[in-house]
Amino acid sequence: MTTISAPAEFTIRRPSFNRTNAIRWITSHATQHWGIIFVLIIGAFGNAALAAVVPILVGNAFNAMLQTTPDTSVLLPLALIIGGTQILRGVLQLGRNFGAELLGQRLEREIRDEMYISLLGKSMTFHSLQPVGDTMARATNDVREVNLMFSPGINLVIGSAFFLVMPTVAAPGYHPSLIITPVLFAIVYFIALARYLRNLQPISDEVRASFGDMNSHLSESLDGVETVKGAAQENAEVERFVVNAKRVRDAFIRQGDTEARFVAFLLYGIAIAAGLTHSLILFRQGLLNTGQVIGYFGLLRLLDFPTFTSTWAYTQVSMGLSSARRILELMNRENNLDQNSAGFSGQMKGEIEFRDLSFTYPGSDEPTLEGISFKVKAGQTIAIVGQTGAGKTSLVRLVNRTYDVSSGQILVDGVDVRDWNMASLRSQISIIEQDIFLFSRSISENIAFGKPEATQEVVESAARAAQAHEFIQTFENGYETVIGERGVTLSGGQRQRLALARAFLTDPHILILDDSTSAIDSATEDKIQHAISAAARGRTTLLITHRLSQIRWADLIVMIRKGRVAAIGTHDELMQTSEAYGRIFRE
Repeated sequence: MTTISAPAEFTIRRPSFNRTNAIRWITSHATQHWGIIFVLIIGAFGNAALAAVVPILVGNAFNAMLQTTPDTSVLLPLALIIGGTQILRGVLQLGRNFGAELLGQRLEREIRDEMYISLLGKSMTFHSLQPVGDTMARATNDVREVNLMFSPGINLVIGSAFFLVMPTVAAPGYHPSLIITPVLFAIVYFIALARYLRNLQPISDEVRASFGDMNSHLSESLDGVETVKGAAQENAEVERFVVNAKRVRDAFIRQGDTEARFVAFLLYGIAIAAGLTHSLILFRQGLLNTGQVIGYFGLLRLLDFPTFTSTWAYTQVSMGLSSARRILELMNRENNLDQNSAGFSGQMKGEIEFRDLSFTYPGSDEPTLEGISFKVKAGQTIAIVGQTGAGKTSLVRLVNRTYDVSSGQILVDGVDVRDWNMASLRSQISIIEQDIFLFSRSISENIAFGKPEATQEVVESAARAAQAHEFIQTFENGYETVIGERGVTLSGGQRQRLALARAFLTDPHILILDDSTSAIDSATEDKIQHAISAAARGRTTLLITHRLSQIRWADLIVMIRKGRVAAIGTHDELMQTSEAYGRIFRE
């Protein structure tokens, strides 16, 4: 099986699938389930073959009754045969439908898993640029469309294909020339179908793309609903949503218009008329009897099923392929960071060296950081200061490879971070940012997120160290209290204390605090300051802060100005030697 491999931050060993294009990708998934496919095909063939038995036997019954002396003795056996074959047909049809549904559900589960793993493996560059709403649309609706492509889509396509074959196979049994009508119908039908699918593909792509855009706007508006309401922009957002919804509606209308123009029913009507006329001519010439005319007409009626299903089954297949292309495009999109599973994974001491590094965000022409060089000894506490926008947060995000340097190096214990095993590197580094993210789970689960096997005693100990135990106890359910998404039910200070508890619990070798006490009052800050001091003891700590009380106890202070190192030293040294540093505190 040909596969396309791409670097990823996170992978799980799973069967590899061909990601060259949507059809090969879907096929490589489906062929993992040959048993189900076999049941589907046998059920479809049996259903069509036994459906063809009925008109043939009905024709035989007519011939028996139209004799000079009607032979009623054949009616009961014929009725029993018809009844028995249709019961068997029902069983086979059930097998076909069950197989298609089972295949669709399994592929939906597998593709959803594959996509989720792929998304977890993408870098922050990818997630920073990719709208969440569009990602959710692809992960939910588009994956569901792939399921529907198999059931009912491909299920009915395969079933209808056998219904096209049966008149072609059975009709020559009455007279060789009767094959002409079903064969011509099949040829013109497939020519019209190819044109129909060619016209439908871009419309299906537009339907799925417009839905993704509408979902992106909806997600963005709901995520920023506080800002929308605060600026009284509800009407403007509604108008934007109406425009996006109109685009979706217009795409569906174009799809419906294309479906309405498909000439399958016209072809079917012409085939029925032509076939019946042909058989009646042969009847007048004495080449067919009445029962054979009836049987042949019944065989032509089998073409009704592929005609009926073609108006929407192929649309479902087209929609599924469009969705598969959108999913595949997302998973195949470039990812710049590799988890480097064979990389260094030893115990970290905590020595960090920034060696002439520069960094530019993707899509930006101006470097955010340039020529940064300094060294942090293991166990030191380094305060990184500078004005807003100087590049402080960007610098610390390079340590755990949230982003990769554009040039230069970052060495941890003398090993380039790009040569570390990604999981090993990140598991020994803990970052607490100003914008705290908490999951919509219990407080206990949030604290133990980085170490889910932690006991309740360990969780509570970490909460006490972060000065969070006291406010947690005020909740009715204590540590089992489920907080709102992103922790919206908590104050800023409470969120930051939970984040500190989460960091303390993982016992990292490198601790990065990015203005992590900005939302904490002075009284609580004093308590947390002691906790941070205790936590920093014996481990390397990078501290981004504007608070003089925290800067003073740092072993070294690095002043960042316009993406460059402006000064390095202790607080007292920099107050005397660096005008820019002194200006920060005088302001």
